[in-house]
Amino acid sequence: MEYRVSEIAEAAGVAVDTVRFYQGRGLLPAPERRGRFAIYTDRHLERLRRIRTLLEAGFSLAQIRKLLEESTDPPGSAGPDRSTPPRTEKTLLDALAASSVGEGTVSRRELAERTGVPPALVSAAVQAGLLSPIEIRGEERFPRSDLEMVVAALDILDMGLPLDRLLELAALHAGNVDRLAERAIDLFDDFVRKPAEGDEDAVRRIFERLLPRVTQIVALHFQRTIVTRALARLRGRGDDEALEAALELTRSAHLEVQWR
Repeated sequence: MEYRVSEIAEAAGVAVDTVRFYQGRGLLPAPERRGRFAIYTDRHLERLRRIRTLLEAGFSLAQIRKLLEESTDPPGSAGPDRSTPPRTEKTLLDALAASSVGEGTVSRRELAERTGVPPALVSAAVQAGLLSPIEIRGEERFPRSDLEMVVAALDILDMGLPLDRLLELAALHAGNVDRLAERAIDLFDDFVRKPAEGDEDAVRRIFERLLPRVTQIVALHFQRTIVTRALARLRGRGDDEALEAALELTRSAHLEVQWR
């Protein structure tokens, strides 16, 4: 079946601007051009529905694009005419949803109200990359874990650290983490998902074991690095009293990483 842009937007339950936005972001292949008209097919419709399903499950557009790019569709195609992803991919999506999105979401207003943070500050945190909203049915939503992140950030501000410097640090952290995460996903794809293609249960089991362990390693390594660098700076200054107090604190302090 063939559609014009308004028709496929209505069939997919999205706005015309959304269809064009997805094309611009590389999520939806370009339609066939016939004179002044853009002609879409059922495969475009299936792709739009698939994107919407993943958005409603809580995945970001960046995550969805990554999944779509890894499909086996020939270049320029709208993907196979199917209503569901391949079984291995679907199993991995289920595991991702269960681990990160199943916690539920809140709106920007709810996030601001529950944390007592002005909306402008929430916007600044989003701009810095500290918070990453997702779009569900055209509405911006935040994972509930962002509530804890905002509360933690408020505690840091209460300790006297300036907001502008914290946001600058958050932006630097977000950029580095994004690059690291992309490489970690590539590693998982090359050595776990692709070799186990067809064995969806194995992929899911490995992923469910890996994600909390990787999170634990990253958190503990970051804590250890901060402590080590801080102690080195105190030694360099020759501040023996502060160094001894810091050493005593680190002997009893240990970061507990809890996976929920």
